[in-house]
Amino acid sequence: MQLTQLINENLVNLNLKSSTKEEVIKELVSVLDENDRLLDRDALEKAVFEREKTFSTGIGMGVAIPHGKSSGVKQPSLVFGRKLEGIDFESTDGKPAKIFFLIAVPENSDAAHLKLLSKLSRSLMHEEIRNKLLEAKEKHEIIDILNQGGEL
Repeated sequence: MQLTQLINENLVNLNLKSSTKEEVIKELVSVLDENDRLLDRDALEKAVFEREKTFSTGIGMGVAIPHGKSSGVKQPSLVFGRKLEGIDFESTDGKPAKIFFLIAVPENSDAAHLKLLSKLSRSLMHEEIRNKLLEAKEKHEIIDILNQGGEL
């Protein structure tokens, strides 16, 4: 799966307005809805919140990767969001998250969903990549940083 099929500049938000975990998820889902990637916004929100109840997707190092599978999703999509002040996302290391990726996939996309989550998590383990994502000034820079990883 090519990254360009999952994310474009319209799916990048460099200045999230949210101040809570719940608001971040809703704001990222809104980006997908505004870009005609969803059939049912509420269904995706419900799936993501259900996933969060199982275990927080705040993976630490200032990163959270909320994700959900839902029949309300038209096509596999990735949304990037950033909040430089950080938000408590119940992360494993207890630190606020500043970098957010929402992964949304149709109900029947298990393999693609897991592959994307794994690849993204591995990439974000590198401090250099996280720093570039935090320092980017323009949306296209985020896409360029992600494209350096090639296929997901």
